[in-house]
Amino acid sequence: MLDETTSGVFTIAATPFMPDGTLDFESVDRMVDAYIEKGADGLTILGMMGEAGKLSAEESVAVVRRATSRCDVPVIVGVSASGFAAMSALSNASMDAGAAGVMVAPPMGLKTDAEILSYYHNAADALGDIPFVLQDFPLATGVKISTSVIAQIVEDCPTCFMLKHEDWPGLEKITALRKISDAGARRISILCGNGGMYLLEELLRGADGAMTGFGYPEMMRQVLDAFRAHEIERARDIFDAYMPMIRYEAQPGMGLAIRKHSLAQQGIILHPTLRKPGAGLSAEAIAEVDVLATRQKRRLAELGIQ
Repeated sequence: MLDETTSGVFTIAATPFMPDGTLDFESVDRMVDAYIEKGADGLTILGMMGEAGKLSAEESVAVVRRATSRCDVPVIVGVSASGFAAMSALSNASMDAGAAGVMVAPPMGLKTDAEILSYYHNAADALGDIPFVLQDFPLATGVKISTSVIAQIVEDCPTCFMLKHEDWPGLEKITALRKISDAGARRISILCGNGGMYLLEELLRGADGAMTGFGYPEMMRQVLDAFRAHEIERARDIFDAYMPMIRYEAQPGMGLAIRKHSLAQQGIILHPTLRKPGAGLSAEAIAEVDVLATRQKRRLAELGIQ
């Protein structure tokens, strides 16, 4: 069950496609199995990394059904939409298929605190009893949600159980939210994204884990396990081994193509296809990623990690 105490690693899943752009359900199965094998406590599907905006309503439900039928870990479904009718329809279908909750990002165009609060009040009403994650990703949405507004949403909407934290820079926001809950406000789970770029610092600030789609999802598990064992220097060493790839993957407009290439190279998905509009990597970029992968493997071996 998902609630305010949820912690761990929720890997954000890609949506696999065949070379012609049709859904690749065999790769959905392989991917779900691999994510869990690599330490995922849960999965998040149909997020921004999942190319959700490129799927039809029927395709979205089909992906949810395939993923939930494949695993027994909690599945959170991205249901962000321009209207509440579409959001409600996908949310209800997802919960009927066995999802544990949904994730909602604010639509572009919200400018004031009052507009943001009103939007999430309406979203909570549309979702009813369905637990939801508040996705705070201003770099993608253009919507800046202040700490005080997040705290107000948490107070007003009891079905909001988690913050998907992707503000950048955003470490001070984590600290501020934890101070608010320490002072008596309802504490919710905070899982962090941004490709894992600030994972250890986020954990040290009070985050409960990771919700991101880095192309080597085991990194989040390894860093979190070392952190929980109070082996902070080992956590830093592990993170440092992955950092060149994390940095390369963080390039705007290229991150998903890099991730899908990495997943395909590992055999997690069969094809690195992005559905149009969306281009793959050049030969030069592929060569750069492969060099980084080789160096990463060597550095991990030096740490005793295969």
